Amino acid sequence: MATFLSRLGRFSFRRRRLVALLWVVLLVGTGVLAGRAPAAPPNDFSMPGTEAQQAYDLLEKNFPELNADGATARVVFRAEDGTVTDPETRGAIGETVRALGEDPQVARVTDPFATRSVSQDGTTAYAQVSYDVSASELAEDSRTALRETVEQAASPELAVEMGGNAVDSKTAGHSSEAVGLAVAAVVLVITFGSLLAAGLPLLTAVLGVGIGALTIRVLAEPLSLGSTTTSLAVMIGLAVGIDYALFVVSRYRAELAHGRSREDAAAHAVGTAGSAVVFAGLTVVIALAGLAVVGIPLLTQMGLAAAGTVVIAVLIAVTLIPALLGLCGRRIGPARPRRKSPRRQAMGVRWARFVVRRPVAVLLAGAALLGVVAIPVTSLELGLPGDDSQPLSTTQRRAYDMIAEGFGPGYNGPLTVVVQADGDGSAEQAARRVTRQIDGRRDVAAVGQPRLSTFGDTAVLSVVPAASPSSTETADLVHALREPALAEHTDAQVLVTGTTAMNADVSQKLSDALIPYLALVVGLAFVLLIAVFRSLRVPLKAALGFLLSVLAGLGAVVAVFQWGWLGSVLGVTEPGPIVSIMPIFMVGVVFGLAMDYEVFLVTRMREAYVHGRSPKDSVVSGFEHSARVVTAAAVIMISVFAAFLGSDEQILKTIGFGLAAAVLFDAFVVRMTLVPAVLALLGRSAWSLPRWLDRFVPDLDVEGERLERGPRGVMAEASGADPVGEAASHVPGN
Repeated sequence: MATFLSRLGRFSFRRRRLVALLWVVLLVGTGVLAGRAPAAPPNDFSMPGTEAQQAYDLLEKNFPELNADGATARVVFRAEDGTVTDPETRGAIGETVRALGEDPQVARVTDPFATRSVSQDGTTAYAQVSYDVSASELAEDSRTALRETVEQAASPELAVEMGGNAVDSKTAGHSSEAVGLAVAAVVLVITFGSLLAAGLPLLTAVLGVGIGALTIRVLAEPLSLGSTTTSLAVMIGLAVGIDYALFVVSRYRAELAHGRSREDAAAHAVGTAGSAVVFAGLTVVIALAGLAVVGIPLLTQMGLAAAGTVVIAVLIAVTLIPALLGLCGRRIGPARPRRKSPRRQAMGVRWARFVVRRPVAVLLAGAALLGVVAIPVTSLELGLPGDDSQPLSTTQRRAYDMIAEGFGPGYNGPLTVVVQADGDGSAEQAARRVTRQIDGRRDVAAVGQPRLSTFGDTAVLSVVPAASPSSTETADLVHALREPALAEHTDAQVLVTGTTAMNADVSQKLSDALIPYLALVVGLAFVLLIAVFRSLRVPLKAALGFLLSVLAGLGAVVAVFQWGWLGSVLGVTEPGPIVSIMPIFMVGVVFGLAMDYEVFLVTRMREAYVHGRSPKDSVVSGFEHSARVVTAAAVIMISVFAAFLGSDEQILKTIGFGLAAAVLFDAFVVRMTLVPAVLALLGRSAWSLPRWLDRFVPDLDVEGERLERGPRGVMAEASGADPVGEAASHVPGN
């Protein structure tokens, strides 16, 4: 592998103008195709295999007029003085309802006085707005019309707020990426001490993300990629693109400092650091593509799109980076000793020596720290956040609170019960019997009258829980309504759907898929790392360290977003259940990034070991060459994720904080503390492979040993380079 990549790097360096031109042509070509491609289809929020989705499909078939999958908005009115039934207030509400119905995408608007959607004290009422299209297909003009109508209806005497999936939510936009790029630029300048060297990783990362995003746009229609598929691809592609280029450029400058010619330095950098990039990229691709096992179409699309962007980042690192290094010429020089005190220069080396001298104490302390941080995971509660998790400053949250105060918390998340008659049975009789059974429950606030389909074989009714939509009581109610006992003696099938039921099904599906997904991703990566390190113990250590990182990251998330610790500092207005996608999302993303740091750091240790260093000296040597670069990469990654804490959306805050915390623990506690401690304890056995297994594992030569003893090593020696170790004296052709 190292030999092949070295040749590729040398070719790219020599044919730098051609390689750079090819990448520019690829960018322009995808841009032209993307400009001609049709718009991306709406996101596929279907959840195959769930009862809620089955009920949605049944409603779509038998009650097309209900637009079960259409966008909805709830406009809430509260009289500040008097009641909503006062003539002037009632007239203002009626005018607002008529204005809401004028939008061409609106299917219907309910009159609160006709549907009796008025609170008992008469101070609060609400109108339900239903659209012909889903929330993802809703035109921006319709969202604007909704917002302007509500704003115009508000007055000192009448408070008007709105909620629902048709409401335009404020998000972080592109500010998170901008903040991440700004921090990355500062870190890269500090790391390289050169604006040009620092600019290469940023330039190539943006190029790779651009090509990836444009390619997704081109393939959106034929592959049915949703309009938000690029979100994860941009975030991951930007992070790994910077990191991969950072490692290759850093190795190039180190090789120049060792006396190699620029061409040899580029070839050697791609052969060694490029090998680490390839296998680190493969672990990320495995983790992201593995999201397909969850069975949620949108998650599968996002994972595959992000994996494609990672592949582009790898290709750029091993082809475009050496070409650009050739184009820059002498303007990118060798790495120079930092102009600081020797104590500061040797910080990474001094830390490594401290760890290898006291491996047991360091290992126990690091594991104990992660174990303590992970304790909150034992009380993890999963759910999907609704309007109750919005900041108090948003109209969605104010509408939610007005409904809860005027009608009860359950009115913010009613359930939809679908009763389908079996064979020639009567759906009407079955629905009436089901209604009587549900109406007597203490955890139910109200039950609506059944509505029959055109052919009379299906009925639908609304059930209002007594508790809030995100509460465990409502989740228990969903499960209770799905018990077979409810449909006994009715000759009908009873299905429960609605946003709250769908959220419960998604949470359950994600929970059920977590262990198979973890086994698949870790298992495949374990096999890959055996080939990379030619060891069983190093991959095992890497996998166990990753589990500690994820558990610690989830523990921090639970402490902040579920328990409310430091909530005022981080802007957590309403602690509650953790978003269901968080655990499996963290497993996928953090695993890929953790293996990045593992490969980059440990390959330098193995490289020193195969070149004759002792096990402990190899650990110190790995830190000497990689610790500073790995630290820079981790700081960039943490900054990119932490920038999402500035979002108004609770889900983005949770994801950003969780990923930042997990990367922090993994990079600085696991990879730079526990890893050297474990390797120091294992000694030479860390790098051994059983003989029976050695016959089946290919020698990938990630550390570049053959580059020193093969023809390229001799060529480098003849050109005045300074090959590493004694390998330069080997006979050509060995």
